[in-house]
Amino acid sequence: MIKRTLKKIQEMAEGQPISSEYSAVVVEGVSRDTREDMSGKLYIPIIGENFNGHEFVRDAIEKKGAVASFWQKDQPEPPADLNLIFVDDTIEALQHLASSYRNEIGMKVVGITGSNGKTTTKDMVTSVLETTFRVHKTAGNYNNHIGLPLTILSMKEDTEVAVLEMGMSGRGEIELLSNIAKPDAAVITNIGESHMQDLGSREGIAEAKLEIAAGLKEDGKLIINGDEPLLTARVGGNANVIPFGLKAGNHYQAKDITLNGKGTHFIIEETEYFIPVLGAHNVTNALAAIIVGELFGVSEENRKIGLEQLTITGMRNEVVETSGGWTVINDAYNASPTSMRAALDLLGSLDGYGKKIAVLGDMLELGDMEKTFHHEIGQYVKDVDYVFTFGELGMEIAKGAQEVMEPARVKPFMNKQELISELLPLLESGDVVMVKGSRGMKLEEVIEGIK
Repeated sequence: MIKRTLKKIQEMAEGQPISSEYSAVVVEGVSRDTREDMSGKLYIPIIGENFNGHEFVRDAIEKKGAVASFWQKDQPEPPADLNLIFVDDTIEALQHLASSYRNEIGMKVVGITGSNGKTTTKDMVTSVLETTFRVHKTAGNYNNHIGLPLTILSMKEDTEVAVLEMGMSGRGEIELLSNIAKPDAAVITNIGESHMQDLGSREGIAEAKLEIAAGLKEDGKLIINGDEPLLTARVGGNANVIPFGLKAGNHYQAKDITLNGKGTHFIIEETEYFIPVLGAHNVTNALAAIIVGELFGVSEENRKIGLEQLTITGMRNEVVETSGGWTVINDAYNASPTSMRAALDLLGSLDGYGKKIAVLGDMLELGDMEKTFHHEIGQYVKDVDYVFTFGELGMEIAKGAQEVMEPARVKPFMNKQELISELLPLLESGDVVMVKGSRGMKLEEVIEGIK
Protein backbone atom coordinates (compact mmCIF):
# COMPACT_ATOMS: atom_id res chain seq x y z
CA MET A 1 0.00 0.00 0.00
CA ILE A 2 1.05 3.59 -0.43
CA LYS A 3 3.58 4.83 2.11
CA ARG A 4 4.52 8.50 1.80
CA THR A 5 5.08 11.56 3.95
CA LEU A 6 2.17 13.90 4.42
CA LYS A 7 3.93 16.53 2.32
CA LYS A 8 4.36 14.06 -0.53
CA ILE A 9 0.72 13.00 -0.21
CA GLN A 10 -0.34 16.64 -0.43
CA GLU A 11 1.70 17.14 -3.60
CA MET A 12 0.44 13.92 -5.25
CA ALA A 13 -3.17 14.78 -4.42
CA GLU A 14 -2.77 18.38 -5.63
CA GLY A 15 -3.83 19.68 -2.23
CA GLN A 16 -3.12 22.93 -0.46
CA PRO A 17 0.40 23.14 1.04
CA ILE A 18 0.53 21.97 4.66
CA SER A 19 2.36 23.32 7.69
CA SER A 20 6.02 22.30 7.78
CA GLU A 21 5.57 20.84 11.29
CA TYR A 22 3.37 18.07 9.85
CA SER A 23 5.22 17.50 6.57
CA ALA A 24 7.31 14.56 7.80
CA VAL A 25 4.35 12.58 9.18
CA VAL A 26 4.22 9.24 7.37
CA VAL A 27 0.97 7.88 5.92
CA GLU A 28 0.58 4.12 5.35
CA GLY A 29 -2.53 3.40 3.34
CA VAL A 30 -5.83 5.19 2.82
CA SER A 31 -9.42 4.46 3.79
CA ARG A 32 -12.83 6.02 3.44
CA ASP A 33 -14.51 3.76 6.02
CA THR A 34 -14.14 4.52 9.72
CA ARG A 35 -15.41 1.03 10.55
CA GLU A 36 -12.01 -0.28 9.44
CA ASP A 37 -8.77 -0.24 11.38
CA MET A 38 -7.31 3.07 10.26
CA SER A 39 -3.99 2.92 12.12
CA GLY A 40 -1.44 5.03 10.26
CA LYS A 41 -3.80 5.73 7.35
CA LEU A 42 -5.09 8.79 5.55
CA TYR A 43 -8.86 9.21 5.90
CA ILE A 44 -10.82 10.14 2.76
CA PRO A 45 -14.10 11.85 3.77
CA ILE A 46 -16.52 11.19 0.90
CA ILE A 47 -19.66 13.30 0.46
CA GLY A 48 -22.66 11.29 -0.74
CA GLU A 49 -26.37 11.92 -1.22
CA ASN A 50 -27.23 10.92 2.35
CA PHE A 51 -23.94 11.22 4.23
CA ASN A 52 -20.91 13.42 4.68
CA GLY A 53 -17.65 11.79 5.70
CA HIS A 54 -16.39 15.07 7.14
CA GLU A 55 -18.58 14.37 10.17
CA PHE A 56 -16.28 11.45 11.03
CA VAL A 57 -12.88 13.07 10.53
CA ARG A 58 -12.26 13.59 14.25
CA ASP A 59 -13.28 10.02 15.08
CA ALA A 60 -11.07 8.68 12.28
CA ILE A 61 -8.00 10.41 13.72
CA GLU A 62 -8.64 10.39 17.48
CA LYS A 63 -10.38 7.02 17.86
CA LYS A 64 -9.49 4.92 14.80
CA GLY A 65 -5.80 5.77 14.48
CA ALA A 66 -5.70 7.71 11.20
CA VAL A 67 -2.74 10.12 11.08
CA ALA A 68 -4.39 12.66 8.76
CA SER A 69 -7.42 13.41 6.60
CA PHE A 70 -8.40 15.23 3.46
CA TRP A 71 -10.74 18.18 4.02
CA GLN A 72 -12.83 19.63 1.21
CA LYS A 73 -12.42 23.40 1.20
CA ASP A 74 -16.13 24.19 0.93
CA GLN A 75 -16.93 22.24 4.12
CA PRO A 76 -17.37 24.43 7.22
CA GLU A 77 -15.54 24.33 10.57
CA PRO A 78 -12.39 22.33 9.80
CA PRO A 79 -10.80 21.13 13.08
CA ALA A 80 -7.75 23.32 13.65
CA ASP A 81 -6.03 20.77 15.91
CA LEU A 82 -5.92 17.88 13.39
CA ASN A 83 -3.60 16.99 10.48
CA LEU A 84 -5.64 18.03 7.44
CA ILE A 85 -4.83 18.33 3.76
CA PHE A 86 -7.21 20.84 2.20
CA VAL A 87 -8.42 19.92 -1.30
CA ASP A 88 -10.97 21.26 -3.76
CA ASP A 89 -12.81 17.93 -3.93
CA THR A 90 -12.02 14.84 -1.85
CA ILE A 91 -12.91 12.33 -4.58
CA GLU A 92 -10.84 14.15 -7.20
CA ALA A 93 -7.95 14.38 -4.72
CA LEU A 94 -8.20 10.61 -4.18
CA GLN A 95 -8.06 10.11 -7.94
CA HIS A 96 -5.04 12.42 -8.32
CA LEU A 97 -3.28 10.56 -5.52
CA ALA A 98 -3.95 7.18 -7.14
CA SER A 99 -2.83 8.36 -10.57
CA SER A 100 0.42 9.72 -9.12
CA TYR A 101 1.06 6.50 -7.19
CA ARG A 102 0.42 4.44 -10.33
CA ASN A 103 2.99 6.55 -12.21
CA GLU A 104 5.58 6.27 -9.44
CA ILE A 105 5.31 2.49 -9.20
CA GLY A 106 5.46 2.11 -12.98
CA MET A 107 3.79 -1.30 -13.05
CA LYS A 108 1.97 -2.59 -16.13
CA VAL A 109 -1.81 -2.35 -16.07
CA VAL A 110 -4.56 -4.49 -17.57
CA GLY A 111 -7.95 -2.76 -17.69
CA ILE A 112 -11.07 -4.89 -18.06
CA THR A 113 -14.62 -3.81 -18.84
CA GLY A 114 -17.72 -5.27 -20.48
CA SER A 115 -21.40 -5.82 -19.82
CA ASN A 116 -20.83 -9.35 -18.51
CA GLY A 117 -17.85 -11.42 -17.49
CA LYS A 118 -15.64 -8.61 -16.13
CA THR A 119 -14.95 -10.26 -12.80
CA THR A 120 -14.46 -13.75 -14.23
CA THR A 121 -12.08 -12.39 -16.85
CA LYS A 122 -10.24 -10.43 -14.16
CA ASP A 123 -9.81 -13.64 -12.17
CA MET A 124 -8.58 -15.51 -15.26
CA VAL A 125 -6.13 -12.80 -16.32
CA THR A 126 -4.79 -12.64 -12.76
CA SER A 127 -4.37 -16.40 -12.52
CA VAL A 128 -2.41 -16.49 -15.78
CA LEU A 129 -0.18 -13.52 -14.89
CA GLU A 130 0.49 -14.76 -11.35
CA THR A 131 2.46 -17.66 -12.77
CA THR A 132 5.13 -15.14 -13.79
CA PHE A 133 4.60 -11.77 -12.05
CA ARG A 134 3.65 -10.14 -8.74
CA VAL A 135 0.03 -9.20 -9.46
CA HIS A 136 -2.55 -7.04 -7.72
CA LYS A 137 -6.20 -7.19 -8.79
CA THR A 138 -9.42 -5.36 -8.05
CA ALA A 139 -11.02 -6.71 -4.89
CA GLY A 140 -14.76 -7.35 -4.90
CA ASN A 141 -16.64 -4.67 -6.82
CA TYR A 142 -14.12 -1.86 -6.26
CA ASN A 143 -14.41 -0.90 -9.93
CA ASN A 144 -15.83 2.63 -9.96
CA HIS A 145 -14.48 6.19 -9.61
CA ILE A 146 -13.80 5.61 -5.91
CA GLY A 147 -13.06 1.88 -5.82
CA LEU A 148 -10.46 1.86 -8.59
CA PRO A 149 -8.29 4.58 -6.96
CA LEU A 150 -8.55 2.74 -3.62
CA THR A 151 -7.45 -0.46 -5.37
CA ILE A 152 -4.40 1.25 -6.85
CA LEU A 153 -3.45 2.82 -3.51
CA SER A 154 -3.67 -0.58 -1.78
CA MET A 155 -1.00 -2.07 -4.08
CA LYS A 156 2.42 -2.97 -2.77
CA GLU A 157 5.35 -0.98 -4.10
CA ASP A 158 6.81 -4.04 -5.82
CA THR A 159 3.65 -4.83 -7.82
CA GLU A 160 4.58 -5.72 -11.37
CA VAL A 161 1.11 -5.92 -12.94
CA ALA A 162 -2.24 -4.52 -11.81
CA VAL A 163 -5.44 -6.10 -13.15
CA LEU A 164 -8.16 -3.48 -12.79
CA GLU A 165 -11.86 -4.03 -13.38
CA MET A 166 -13.71 -0.95 -14.68
CA GLY A 167 -17.47 -0.62 -14.20
CA MET A 168 -19.86 2.14 -15.13
CA SER A 169 -23.41 3.40 -14.98
CA GLY A 170 -23.14 6.18 -17.59
CA ARG A 171 -21.01 7.89 -20.20
CA GLY A 172 -17.62 9.27 -19.27
CA GLU A 173 -17.02 6.96 -16.31
CA ILE A 174 -14.85 4.39 -18.11
CA GLU A 175 -12.88 7.21 -19.73
CA LEU A 176 -12.11 8.65 -16.28
CA LEU A 177 -10.99 5.26 -14.94
CA SER A 178 -8.85 4.58 -18.00
CA ASN A 179 -7.09 7.92 -17.66
CA ILE A 180 -6.32 7.17 -14.00
CA ALA A 181 -5.10 3.63 -14.68
CA LYS A 182 -3.31 4.20 -18.03
CA PRO A 183 -3.58 0.55 -19.14
CA ASP A 184 -0.98 -1.25 -21.24
CA ALA A 185 -3.72 -3.62 -22.37
CA ALA A 186 -7.48 -3.13 -22.25
CA VAL A 187 -10.12 -5.86 -22.55
CA ILE A 188 -13.78 -5.52 -23.53
CA THR A 189 -15.50 -8.81 -22.74
CA ASN A 190 -18.81 -8.16 -24.54
CA ILE A 191 -21.69 -5.75 -25.07
CA GLY A 192 -24.96 -6.67 -23.37
CA GLU A 193 -28.04 -4.85 -22.19
CA SER A 194 -27.02 -3.83 -18.67
CA HIS A 195 -27.41 -0.05 -18.11
CA MET A 196 -29.84 0.18 -21.03
CA GLN A 197 -31.94 2.56 -18.92
CA ASP A 198 -28.98 4.98 -18.69
CA LEU A 199 -27.45 4.62 -22.16
CA GLY A 200 -30.52 3.99 -24.28
CA SER A 201 -29.24 1.31 -26.65
CA ARG A 202 -26.61 -1.38 -27.12
CA GLU A 203 -24.86 1.04 -29.48
CA GLY A 204 -24.62 3.53 -26.63
CA ILE A 205 -23.29 0.82 -24.32
CA ALA A 206 -20.62 -0.13 -26.91
CA GLU A 207 -19.48 3.48 -27.19
CA ALA A 208 -19.28 3.79 -23.41
CA LYS A 209 -17.26 0.57 -23.07
CA LEU A 210 -14.84 1.70 -25.79
CA GLU A 211 -13.92 4.63 -23.55
CA ILE A 212 -11.46 2.18 -21.97
CA ALA A 213 -9.11 3.04 -24.84
CA ALA A 214 -8.96 6.70 -23.71
CA GLY A 215 -6.01 6.19 -21.35
CA LEU A 216 -4.41 3.30 -23.24
CA LYS A 217 -0.64 3.61 -23.62
CA GLU A 218 0.54 4.69 -27.06
CA ASP A 219 1.66 1.15 -27.92
CA GLY A 220 -1.08 -0.50 -25.85
CA LYS A 221 -3.40 -3.20 -27.16
CA LEU A 222 -7.20 -3.13 -27.17
CA ILE A 223 -8.47 -6.72 -26.81
CA ILE A 224 -12.10 -7.02 -27.90
CA ASN A 225 -14.76 -9.68 -28.30
CA GLY A 226 -14.61 -10.09 -32.07
CA ASP A 227 -17.95 -11.91 -32.11
CA GLU A 228 -19.63 -8.59 -31.26
CA PRO A 229 -20.24 -6.51 -34.42
CA LEU A 230 -20.90 -3.38 -32.37
CA LEU A 231 -17.24 -3.48 -31.34
CA THR A 232 -15.63 -4.65 -34.57
CA ALA A 233 -17.52 -2.06 -36.61
CA ARG A 234 -16.05 0.72 -34.49
CA VAL A 235 -12.42 -0.41 -34.24
CA GLY A 236 -11.96 -2.93 -37.06
CA GLY A 237 -8.70 -2.67 -38.96
CA ASN A 238 -6.77 -0.94 -36.19
CA ALA A 239 -3.38 -2.65 -35.85
CA ASN A 240 -3.50 -2.31 -32.06
CA VAL A 241 -6.84 -4.13 -31.78
CA ILE A 242 -6.87 -7.88 -31.10
CA PRO A 243 -10.26 -9.60 -31.62
CA PHE A 244 -11.05 -12.91 -29.92
CA GLY A 245 -14.06 -15.20 -29.92
CA LEU A 246 -15.67 -18.41 -31.09
CA LYS A 247 -16.27 -17.39 -34.71
CA ALA A 248 -13.93 -17.57 -37.68
CA GLY A 249 -12.01 -14.42 -38.50
CA ASN A 250 -10.85 -13.64 -34.96
CA HIS A 251 -7.12 -13.43 -34.28
CA TYR A 252 -7.72 -15.92 -31.44
CA GLN A 253 -10.50 -18.47 -31.97
CA ALA A 254 -11.47 -21.29 -29.62
CA LYS A 255 -12.60 -24.58 -31.15
CA ASP A 256 -13.67 -28.07 -30.08
CA ILE A 257 -15.28 -26.93 -26.82
CA THR A 258 -16.29 -29.83 -24.57
CA LEU A 259 -17.75 -29.80 -21.07
CA ASN A 260 -17.54 -32.32 -18.27
CA GLY A 261 -18.51 -32.21 -14.62
CA LYS A 262 -15.28 -30.50 -13.61
CA GLY A 263 -14.92 -27.83 -16.27
CA THR A 264 -14.43 -27.02 -19.95
CA HIS A 265 -11.83 -28.10 -22.51
CA PHE A 266 -11.09 -26.15 -25.70
CA ILE A 267 -8.40 -25.79 -28.34
CA ILE A 268 -6.62 -22.73 -29.76
CA GLU A 269 -4.74 -23.66 -32.91
CA GLU A 270 -3.23 -26.97 -31.73
CA THR A 271 -2.99 -26.24 -28.00
CA GLU A 272 -5.56 -27.72 -25.61
CA TYR A 273 -6.62 -25.68 -22.59
CA PHE A 274 -8.80 -26.49 -19.57
CA ILE A 275 -10.70 -24.16 -17.26
CA PRO A 276 -12.34 -25.43 -14.05
CA VAL A 277 -15.61 -23.61 -14.83
CA LEU A 278 -18.43 -24.49 -17.19
CA GLY A 279 -19.65 -22.82 -20.36
CA ALA A 280 -18.65 -21.57 -23.79
CA HIS A 281 -19.00 -17.98 -22.53
CA ASN A 282 -16.23 -18.71 -20.03
CA VAL A 283 -14.06 -19.99 -22.87
CA THR A 284 -14.47 -16.55 -24.43
CA ASN A 285 -13.34 -14.95 -21.17
CA ALA A 286 -10.37 -17.33 -21.06
CA LEU A 287 -9.32 -16.25 -24.55
CA ALA A 288 -8.84 -12.71 -23.28
CA ALA A 289 -6.64 -14.02 -20.46
CA ILE A 290 -4.55 -16.08 -22.89
CA ILE A 291 -3.99 -13.03 -25.11
CA VAL A 292 -2.95 -10.85 -22.16
CA GLY A 293 -0.59 -13.55 -20.96
CA GLU A 294 1.03 -13.83 -24.37
CA LEU A 295 1.39 -10.04 -24.70
CA PHE A 296 3.07 -9.85 -21.30
CA GLY A 297 5.50 -12.68 -22.04
CA VAL A 298 3.89 -15.51 -20.06
CA SER A 299 4.91 -18.85 -21.57
CA GLU A 300 2.31 -21.12 -23.15
CA GLU A 301 2.86 -23.70 -20.40
CA ASN A 302 2.28 -21.11 -17.69
CA ARG A 303 -0.80 -19.79 -19.48
CA LYS A 304 -2.22 -23.31 -19.37
CA ILE A 305 -1.25 -23.77 -15.70
CA GLY A 306 -2.74 -20.42 -14.75
CA LEU A 307 -6.11 -21.29 -16.23
CA GLU A 308 -6.11 -24.81 -14.80
CA GLN A 309 -5.54 -23.53 -11.24
CA LEU A 310 -8.12 -20.75 -11.60
CA THR A 311 -10.26 -19.72 -8.64
CA ILE A 312 -13.40 -17.76 -9.56
CA THR A 313 -15.01 -15.10 -7.36
CA GLY A 314 -18.14 -16.59 -5.77
CA MET A 315 -21.60 -17.03 -7.32
CA ARG A 316 -20.32 -17.06 -10.91
CA ASN A 317 -21.00 -20.51 -12.39
CA GLU A 318 -19.96 -21.99 -9.06
CA VAL A 319 -20.67 -25.73 -9.00
CA VAL A 320 -22.22 -26.84 -5.70
CA GLU A 321 -22.56 -30.54 -4.95
CA THR A 322 -25.35 -31.29 -2.47
CA SER A 323 -25.88 -34.01 0.10
CA GLY A 324 -28.93 -35.16 -1.86
CA GLY A 325 -26.80 -35.93 -4.91
CA TRP A 326 -28.08 -33.16 -7.20
CA THR A 327 -25.78 -30.48 -8.59
CA VAL A 328 -26.44 -26.75 -8.30
CA ILE A 329 -24.77 -24.21 -10.61
CA ASN A 330 -24.70 -20.96 -8.64
CA ASP A 331 -24.68 -18.05 -11.09
CA ALA A 332 -26.68 -15.75 -8.83
CA TYR A 333 -24.27 -12.82 -8.66
CA ASN A 334 -25.85 -10.86 -11.49
CA ALA A 335 -27.86 -11.19 -14.67
CA SER A 336 -28.61 -9.55 -18.01
CA PRO A 337 -30.24 -10.96 -21.16
CA THR A 338 -26.81 -11.81 -22.58
CA SER A 339 -25.61 -13.67 -19.50
CA MET A 340 -29.02 -15.30 -18.98
CA ARG A 341 -28.91 -16.76 -22.49
CA ALA A 342 -25.37 -17.98 -21.84
CA ALA A 343 -26.53 -19.68 -18.64
CA LEU A 344 -29.42 -21.39 -20.44
CA ASP A 345 -27.06 -22.50 -23.22
CA LEU A 346 -24.78 -23.99 -20.60
CA LEU A 347 -27.60 -25.82 -18.83
CA GLY A 348 -28.95 -27.20 -22.10
CA SER A 349 -25.51 -28.43 -23.19
CA LEU A 350 -24.74 -30.42 -20.04
CA ASP A 351 -24.65 -34.17 -20.58
CA GLY A 352 -24.85 -37.03 -18.09
CA TYR A 353 -27.39 -35.44 -15.75
CA GLY A 354 -30.97 -36.36 -14.93
CA LYS A 355 -33.49 -33.54 -14.94
CA LYS A 356 -32.28 -30.07 -15.93
CA ILE A 357 -33.99 -27.30 -13.96
CA ALA A 358 -33.60 -23.55 -14.40
CA VAL A 359 -34.36 -21.18 -11.51
CA LEU A 360 -34.46 -17.68 -12.98
CA GLY A 361 -34.98 -14.34 -11.26
CA ASP A 362 -35.56 -10.76 -12.37
CA MET A 363 -32.90 -8.98 -14.43
CA LEU A 364 -32.66 -5.41 -13.18
CA GLU A 365 -31.72 -2.04 -14.73
CA LEU A 366 -32.99 -2.82 -18.23
CA GLY A 367 -35.10 0.29 -18.75
CA ASP A 368 -38.32 0.54 -20.75
CA MET A 369 -37.74 -2.74 -22.59
CA GLU A 370 -37.47 -4.83 -19.41
CA LYS A 371 -40.70 -6.80 -19.89
CA THR A 372 -39.81 -7.59 -23.50
CA PHE A 373 -36.31 -8.76 -22.54
CA HIS A 374 -37.72 -11.07 -19.84
CA HIS A 375 -40.38 -12.49 -22.17
CA GLU A 376 -37.72 -13.19 -24.82
CA ILE A 377 -35.59 -15.04 -22.25
CA GLY A 378 -38.54 -17.30 -21.55
CA GLN A 379 -38.92 -17.99 -25.26
CA TYR A 380 -35.20 -18.77 -25.45
CA VAL A 381 -35.48 -21.70 -23.03
CA LYS A 382 -34.57 -25.02 -24.64
CA ASP A 383 -33.45 -28.48 -23.56
CA VAL A 384 -34.66 -27.82 -20.00
CA ASP A 385 -37.12 -29.98 -18.05
CA TYR A 386 -38.49 -27.36 -15.63
CA VAL A 387 -38.34 -23.59 -15.28
CA PHE A 388 -38.94 -21.93 -11.91
CA THR A 389 -39.09 -18.12 -11.85
CA PHE A 390 -38.95 -15.64 -9.01
CA GLY A 391 -40.04 -12.01 -9.01
CA GLU A 392 -42.44 -9.74 -10.82
CA LEU A 393 -40.39 -9.66 -14.01
CA GLY A 394 -39.78 -13.38 -13.61
CA MET A 395 -43.47 -13.73 -14.40
CA GLU A 396 -42.67 -12.45 -17.90
CA ILE A 397 -39.97 -15.14 -18.23
CA ALA A 398 -42.59 -17.71 -17.24
CA LYS A 399 -45.06 -16.44 -19.87
CA GLY A 400 -42.42 -16.72 -22.58
CA ALA A 401 -41.33 -20.19 -21.43
CA GLN A 402 -44.93 -21.45 -21.47
CA GLU A 403 -45.00 -20.67 -25.19
CA VAL A 404 -42.11 -23.05 -25.97
CA MET A 405 -42.51 -25.86 -23.43
CA GLU A 406 -45.25 -27.68 -21.56
CA PRO A 407 -46.91 -24.98 -19.39
CA ALA A 408 -47.17 -27.30 -16.37
CA ARG A 409 -43.37 -27.45 -16.25
CA VAL A 410 -43.11 -23.68 -15.86
CA LYS A 411 -43.63 -22.51 -12.29
CA PRO A 412 -43.63 -18.78 -11.40
CA PHE A 413 -43.30 -17.60 -7.79
CA MET A 414 -43.26 -14.37 -5.84
CA ASN A 415 -42.15 -16.07 -2.62
CA LYS A 416 -38.80 -17.84 -2.32
CA GLN A 417 -39.90 -20.23 0.38
CA GLU A 418 -42.83 -21.38 -1.71
CA LEU A 419 -40.46 -21.88 -4.66
CA ILE A 420 -38.09 -23.95 -2.52
CA SER A 421 -40.97 -26.03 -1.13
CA GLU A 422 -42.15 -26.99 -4.61
CA LEU A 423 -38.68 -27.48 -6.07
CA LEU A 424 -37.27 -29.78 -3.39
CA PRO A 425 -39.66 -32.73 -3.95
CA LEU A 426 -38.71 -32.73 -7.65
CA LEU A 427 -35.00 -33.13 -7.02
CA GLU A 428 -33.30 -36.50 -7.30
CA SER A 429 -29.72 -37.66 -7.30
CA GLY A 430 -28.11 -36.81 -10.65
CA ASP A 431 -30.27 -33.76 -11.39
CA VAL A 432 -28.76 -30.34 -12.12
CA VAL A 433 -30.19 -26.92 -11.17
CA MET A 434 -29.03 -23.63 -12.69
CA VAL A 435 -29.78 -20.58 -10.49
CA LYS A 436 -29.51 -17.20 -12.22
CA GLY A 437 -30.74 -13.68 -11.43
CA SER A 438 -29.67 -10.14 -10.63
CA ARG A 439 -27.82 -9.48 -7.39
CA GLY A 440 -30.79 -7.69 -5.89
CA MET A 441 -32.93 -10.84 -6.12
CA LYS A 442 -30.68 -12.69 -3.63
CA LEU A 443 -31.23 -16.07 -5.24
CA GLU A 444 -28.43 -17.56 -3.16
CA GLU A 445 -31.20 -17.96 -0.57
CA VAL A 446 -32.83 -20.49 -2.90
CA ILE A 447 -29.53 -22.34 -3.18
CA GLU A 448 -29.22 -22.52 0.58
CA GLY A 449 -32.75 -23.89 0.69
CA ILE A 450 -32.05 -26.76 -1.70
CA LYS A 451 -28.51 -27.71 -0.65
